[in-house]
Amino acid sequence: MMSPMPALAPFDYTLATPELIRTECEAAMRQCDAMLDAIVAVPDDQRSFANTLLPLDTIDDAINTATGRYGFLTYVSADAAIREVALEYEQKLDTYSTTIGFREDVYRALRAFADSPAGAALEGEAKRLLEYALRDYRRNGFAISAEKRGRIQALKERLVHLGVEFRRNIDEYQDALLLTRDQLAGLPESYIGRLQTVETDSGPRFRVSLDYPEFYPFLETADDASLRRELFLKNHNKAADVNLPLLAEAIAVRDEIASTLGYGSWADYVLEIRMAKTPEAATDFLVDLEQKVSLKARRDIAELAESKARHLGVAEATVDIWDWRYYMQRVLRERFEVDAFKVAEYFPLQATLDGMFDVYQRLVGVRFVPVPETKAWHPDVRLYALEDGASGEHIAHFYMDLHPRPDKYGHAAAFNLVYGRERNGGYQSPASAIVANFTKPTPDSPSLLRHSEVETLFHEFGHILHQVMTRSRFARFAGTRVERDFVEAPSQMLEHWVWDRDVLAGFTHHVETHEPLPAALLDRMIAAKNVASGIHYLRQIYFARLDLAYHGPGRDKDTDALAEELHSITAFPFAPDTHFQAGFGHLFGYDAGYYGYLWSQVFGDDMFTRFESGDPDQVGADYRRIVLEGGGVEDASRMLHGFLGREPRNDAFLREIGLDE
Repeated sequence: MMSPMPALAPFDYTLATPELIRTECEAAMRQCDAMLDAIVAVPDDQRSFANTLLPLDTIDDAINTATGRYGFLTYVSADAAIREVALEYEQKLDTYSTTIGFREDVYRALRAFADSPAGAALEGEAKRLLEYALRDYRRNGFAISAEKRGRIQALKERLVHLGVEFRRNIDEYQDALLLTRDQLAGLPESYIGRLQTVETDSGPRFRVSLDYPEFYPFLETADDASLRRELFLKNHNKAADVNLPLLAEAIAVRDEIASTLGYGSWADYVLEIRMAKTPEAATDFLVDLEQKVSLKARRDIAELAESKARHLGVAEATVDIWDWRYYMQRVLRERFEVDAFKVAEYFPLQATLDGMFDVYQRLVGVRFVPVPETKAWHPDVRLYALEDGASGEHIAHFYMDLHPRPDKYGHAAAFNLVYGRERNGGYQSPASAIVANFTKPTPDSPSLLRHSEVETLFHEFGHILHQVMTRSRFARFAGTRVERDFVEAPSQMLEHWVWDRDVLAGFTHHVETHEPLPAALLDRMIAAKNVASGIHYLRQIYFARLDLAYHGPGRDKDTDALAEELHSITAFPFAPDTHFQAGFGHLFGYDAGYYGYLWSQVFGDDMFTRFESGDPDQVGADYRRIVLEGGGVEDASRMLHGFLGREPRNDAFLREIGLDE
């Protein structure tokens, strides 16, 4: 049911103005109102799938498309006025969507259809769509009084506002170190040359911001420990003054919603529809993993401390939390002769993109075709059409916005812009955008990716594939609309390719000599892969445990006290007077669900074992059909079993993070 490739980009973002955003978003909501009224107007004895249930999926799709075309601009537009109105309408569209879930007349119509012979006769994906729609209304309080339900609606609408404001405050927060050239000792010229210079009363200074391409290399490579500490503390106080009260309110609002609905906590409410099912299961998973990881972390810290002692010429040394990345890099250089910046010279951005495209094209049988006229929101943005490799028919579009700029979304993520779904006898072409913050090339030097950034690129592009290769009949189950504690697994699986010898030999080349990544260097990188892995995973466990603690029973949480209380999990002392949680954007969107990153990594690592032992063409075809095209059409546990041909195991996960030693 694929259609020929459209000649134009999916949207013309260059036409966006504040007035157009207002006009089009209001029109979208009016269109949805008309469809809702039409659902309600159908006599109960004439209800059918086509006039009652399917229009709800059409409405879901219309709201998402308006958000993808206009609300999305709040994260990426360079125009402050556009960002402001896009933020306003992202909130309005999200609130409007929430409101639909509380309309009693729509619920009665849906209930009447569900109780009819036509509703009872539904099968397969259509039956699942009805079950999920009824489940949503139950979770909005349609089993309790109208008064309580009204309160829940108001609270859920408030959460929309809090979430948008919290993330916006993080993205727009600005702080930096202003340093002399001497204070940048240890950092390579390629890094220094890209820093902004600022005139101060004391003369020109280099500005080192909290943006990823500047922040992490500084912590990893700057020789001045006091400056590493200062930048670390700045980052751990990001947006604290405005976001701490927002977070406290959100936690209280979530708890009130859960308790009003009869759940023990927000975590109970959230996990009811996840793979883990209960917070106890998620916590047990994390505690068990912590016990396994702690031994490795103690060895890691001892190894880093030895490196620090040698570096400082002392008998013993203590590694501080702002030190560990720096001494991890020293161990990589000293013990394994792996220098992150030297390795980056083999990963020019364009060559890496070409190599990644080649991997994924062969893996799932598609082609990525550049679209020259992007009509995107910024000149840096690239646009590609995705075609079926065999037939050449169009499947989807995706954008790539890869470089940092002021007020842009500050992390790496994949955004759904248009859902795939059946429509008018054909299939609606999906569209997505990968937004990242990799160093921007200059006329004098290309963009070079550290290997960790290559992993990030492969991971996020895995989400793009999951989003745009869907073949779900309905928007409700399109692409990544799966259980949240599974959604990372397909992308985490694909990170393995950045360690594959044959894959890297196919696209890496030195920025000057054009030679591929030397086999001996890759051997050393693989041998060093799990340097400080225990520290890394303890930090992830800490974030997950803190998230669950914030969303456990009780309305009034001291977020600072909990952050300090659980910090011992990391094996580092807590940094006083810091408020890391204020800049922890995952507390909105992944609230009570951050554990899912580790939970799903177990599955992603296990899924990759099929590529290690099976026919690559067959495994790639199965991956496309079962996982990518399948989306959320069945429970993740069944999908996993279908792909693996067995129950999942954790041995590959433990091996990958160095716990099988």
